[in-house]
Amino acid sequence: MKVKLASSYGFCFGVKRAIKIAEGYKNAATMGPLIHNQNEIDRLKNDYNVGLYENISEVKPKDTVIIRTHGIPKRDLKELKQKSAKVINATCPFVTTPQQIVKKMSEENYSILIFGDEHHPEVKGVKSYGKDTDDVHVVMTKEDLENIEFKYDKIATVAQTTRKKEIYLEIVNALILKNKEVRVFNTICDATFENQDAARELSKEVDVMVVIGGKNSSNTKQLHSICLENCKDSYLIENAQEIDKNWFKDKELCGITAGASTPDWIIQQVVDSVQKH
Repeated sequence: MKVKLASSYGFCFGVKRAIKIAEGYKNAATMGPLIHNQNEIDRLKNDYNVGLYENISEVKPKDTVIIRTHGIPKRDLKELKQKSAKVINATCPFVTTPQQIVKKMSEENYSILIFGDEHHPEVKGVKSYGKDTDDVHVVMTKEDLENIEFKYDKIATVAQTTRKKEIYLEIVNALILKNKEVRVFNTICDATFENQDAARELSKEVDVMVVIGGKNSSNTKQLHSICLENCKDSYLIENAQEIDKNWFKDKELCGITAGASTPDWIIQQVVDSVQKH
């Protein structure tokens, strides 16, 4: 099987930064999974003894706690500091930006709209920076706007860093048609744009597409969705062990891309495995 890699794929700046930070603190623990890739989390545990806290109640005074790339809610950060824990902030700078925008704009009496998944840790963290969290609203589609009552006639909007820009534009356009003042902040990460565009182009020219990344990773699921638009035989896997040889029957060219939390060593294992079929 011939393999072609997307022109842009894999680890983004924020993930590379977080991994480097974690590797610098042996015997520490992350607050929630550092990134959405269990294989890399296992490597950090095995090689650097970096543990995992699922709840703040597990943290003891003087523990070293690494904040995940997606960030955490403001109240959780405050509680960690009250416990006298040593806090190492590995939040991606591109995630910190919408947090600060929401804080600033809500203090200026703007209602806040976030485009993203309300259950995603990044969005939970961003929402927590609103002055009045009841007036911080989260939507996934423009249709969701119909169920929202804004407190003010001024709206400020941000996006989860890994969402599709086309859907964000639809939401923004709908907001502008119905509100007097709309401040739009494009907080979708450039690396997300590049990976998505590269996946879109590659999926148009291959017979089968393999997307590598955590199945609970927002940006990886977005890549898979984009690939399916052009290549119906597109598959999402976390590692080479999940490859099914039947995917490649009567196929000649396999395209491969990977989410922003997927390390190079996993990508290479998948490439090697696919080439054997």
